[in-house]
Amino acid sequence: MSTYRVRINHFIKSPELRVITEDGGNLGVITLQQALTEAQARGLDLIEISPTAVPPVAKIMDYGKFQYTEKKKVKVAKSRAQTSDLKNIQVKIGTGDHDLELKAKKASEWLKEGHRVRIDLFLIGRSKYMDFKFLKERLDRIFKLITVEYRVAEEPKKGPKGLTTIIEKK
Repeated sequence: MSTYRVRINHFIKSPELRVITEDGGNLGVITLQQALTEAQARGLDLIEISPTAVPPVAKIMDYGKFQYTEKKKVKVAKSRAQTSDLKNIQVKIGTGDHDLELKAKKASEWLKEGHRVRIDLFLIGRSKYMDFKFLKERLDRIFKLITVEYRVAEEPKKGPKGLTTIIEKK
């Protein structure tokens, strides 16, 4: 549901409301008392839909049905929200081919699941001052082993601990 608490019937504080009927018809701007009597005449509730509007918007409808549709909207929004994490792989300059294959396989799995993968070429000692092209070639070794189609989201950047790049599924 929404972060604000929905006001219904006598809990509505605004003296004037723009009222909408259950079938979408507009009753216009009327007083709170007129809106409440109209809702009671129809056997329904008066629900404040948009409290921040001027004047606030209220709808005449069944409160149970309103709650049901709101929960359904939230559920659909949650299902459409894509949850993708940033997974991390660390590689050193001297990492062997077999280890690279295993890390590339893991990266491929993560990409298939829709996650982004950050690949860190971890540098220690003198290797921090090596030629950038050489370091980039070392990163390319793992790129060649990744089986899923990907695109580079962030080009390799030099950081305090080494070279870092981020890839994601195409």
